[in-house]
Amino acid sequence: MQDAEFNDPRLVAVYDAMYIWGRDDDFFLAVVGETPAARVLDLGCGTGRLALGMAAAGHTVTGVDPARASLQAARAKPGAERVTWIEGTADVLPERAFDVAVMTSHVAQVFVDDEEWKRVLAALERSLVPGGRLVFDSRDPRNLAWERWNPTDSRELVRLPDGAEAETWVEVTDVQDGRVSFTYHYAFSNGETLLSTSTLRFRTEEELRASLAEAGFRVERIHGGWHRQPVGEGDGEFLVIART
Repeated sequence: MQDAEFNDPRLVAVYDAMYIWGRDDDFFLAVVGETPAARVLDLGCGTGRLALGMAAAGHTVTGVDPARASLQAARAKPGAERVTWIEGTADVLPERAFDVAVMTSHVAQVFVDDEEWKRVLAALERSLVPGGRLVFDSRDPRNLAWERWNPTDSRELVRLPDGAEAETWVEVTDVQDGRVSFTYHYAFSNGETLLSTSTLRFRTEEELRASLAEAGFRVERIHGGWHRQPVGEGDGEFLVIART
């Protein structure tokens, strides 16, 4: 199933257990915090980890995601009433409603097609007030992250809140033209095995800058790591901060 880790409640639980608060969340929360009491859009909010953290920090947060199972998990968490949750895509965004927009957990790479990416950036630009900021992460293709997405290096045992366990690993199935396709394997302790397939787009820094400029954004800076290192000297990331 395509992107089942966001759409299948069984895999959403695994995803939530695997990805707890980390340095990426610290980075985004700090950047958002540079605009006090901001109206924040979290596009592709998933199960709401960062959205809830931003709301707890005093921001007015709207979380948007097309995956119903992920949003159901988000709405069930403590503090969820502080966030406005919307099931949908960038097409549903209101105009000039947000001071800051974020896309985290490499959501920007989900938009594989250039025309789709162009539409998403245009919708984000319309949703921000003049001078509003867009913050997102995208992996630097020069870091070759997909080479570590193999059954040996990616294998992980995940313990779920109900006491069950799931062993997970990733297997790349295709790499071409900046697109990487892969399959996530989930082997549960009850003997059940589930699969989730995905494709991500690895855009170069030049491609990101050009697409942002075309959409009406001005790039303030791009970091290479979660501690704001220069590109090429950090964690193999492009951490983009742009302004309308």
